[in-house]
Amino acid sequence: MMTLHTAQRIARLQQSDIRAMTRACERLGGINLGQGLGDLPAPLAVKQGAIQAIEANAATYTASEGIPELRVAIARKLARDNGIHADPAAEIVVTVGATGAFAATLQALLNPGDGVLLFEPYYGYHLNTILLTGNEPQFVTLNAPAFTLQEAVIEAAIRPNTRAIVLCTPANPSGQMLSQADIELISRVAAKHDLLVITDEIYEYIAYDGRQHISPASLPGLRDRTVMISGFSKTFSITGWRLGYVVAPAALARAINLVNDLYYVCAPAPLQRGVAAGLEQATDYLYQLKHDYQLRRDVLCEGLVTAGMRPVIPQGAYYVLADISEFGYADARSAAMALLETTGVASVPGSAFHQSVAGERLLRFCFAKDEATLRDAADRLKKFRPAAN
Repeated sequence: MMTLHTAQRIARLQQSDIRAMTRACERLGGINLGQGLGDLPAPLAVKQGAIQAIEANAATYTASEGIPELRVAIARKLARDNGIHADPAAEIVVTVGATGAFAATLQALLNPGDGVLLFEPYYGYHLNTILLTGNEPQFVTLNAPAFTLQEAVIEAAIRPNTRAIVLCTPANPSGQMLSQADIELISRVAAKHDLLVITDEIYEYIAYDGRQHISPASLPGLRDRTVMISGFSKTFSITGWRLGYVVAPAALARAINLVNDLYYVCAPAPLQRGVAAGLEQATDYLYQLKHDYQLRRDVLCEGLVTAGMRPVIPQGAYYVLADISEFGYADARSAAMALLETTGVASVPGSAFHQSVAGERLLRFCFAKDEATLRDAADRLKKFRPAAN
C-alpha cells in the first residue's frame, strides 16, 4: 500500500476559524455573522454586463493581465477616487480575487525566508499565504480599541530578513483606517529599511462618519515601492465572482503577472466584462454603499452593547470586534460557540486574527447582511446571557 504524504509547506496551516464557524452555523441553521458573505444585491449594471457577455459567448481565455476594458476602467477609477495615475497597459493586473493577487505578489516579489511584517489583528488569509509561500511572518500587535501605530514599536519588530510590510485599510477585522499621519509613518520606516509595502484595500469604499479612504500609493514617497491590492467582491457584493486586481510599478506588475498566469491563467472572462460595465456606470452606487453599511453597523453595535459586549466601533469595512472578556469564558472559541448555541448567531473567535493572547477576549461579527436578517440577529444577541463559569 502506498504511503500517503502531505507537503511540509502545509504543516503549519489549519482550516480558518471563519470557515469552521460557518460550518457550525450551517449545522445549527443559525444566522452567520462570522464569514464576510455579503447578502446585498449586486448593482444592476454589473449583473447585466456579465449576462450580456455570457450571451455573447465571451467564454474564452483573456489575457492573463485582464481585458483591456476592465484595466482602463480600473485606471479611471484609480485617478478619480484614489489619486493614483496608473498605466492600464503596464501597471494593472486583474487577478482571481484579492487573495489571488496577494499570493501572486508574494511568489513573484519575495524569496523563501524573507520576513513579512503583519499588524495584528491581521486577516488570517494573509498569514496563511505568507506561511504557504515559505516566508516568515513577523508581528506587531496593535491594541484595542485605538489600534494605534507607533513608529518605535514597528522599528523594533523589523529584523535583518524583513522585506515587506502588509497594510490592510480599512482593516479586516478591526475596521480601523490608516490616517495620513499613519501612512507617512509607514513611508519613513519603509524608506529607511528599503521595504516593499503591500496594501489590501478591498474595503476602500466602505468608510463611515465622513472618513475618506487614503491609498498609501497616492503618497509620492510610497508609489514606487507599493503594490496596491483591491477588488470588487465587497464593493459590488460579488464575493463568489473572485475578481481582484494589482496596481504596481511596471517591473513589479510584470513579475506578478507571470505568477498570475501560471497559477490562474486569467480571471473569468464574462465576469470581467460585468465589472467593467459596473465601474463605468455605478458611480452613485459606490458612494451610497457606505451609508447603507453605516446603518447596519449601528444596528449590530446596539445589539452587542445590550448583550453586554463592548464593540470597537469600526471606522470602515463591515466587521466589528467586540470585547467579551467580562463573560468569563476560558477563550474566545468557547465564547463564540456558547453564543452560537444559545442564540443561533455565529461570530469568529478573535484568536483567528492574533498570535498574542489579545485575541482571546474578542469576537468578530460581520454586518454585511440584509437589514431584516441583521435586526433579527441583533434581537437574538440582546437576549444572550453567558453561562456561569
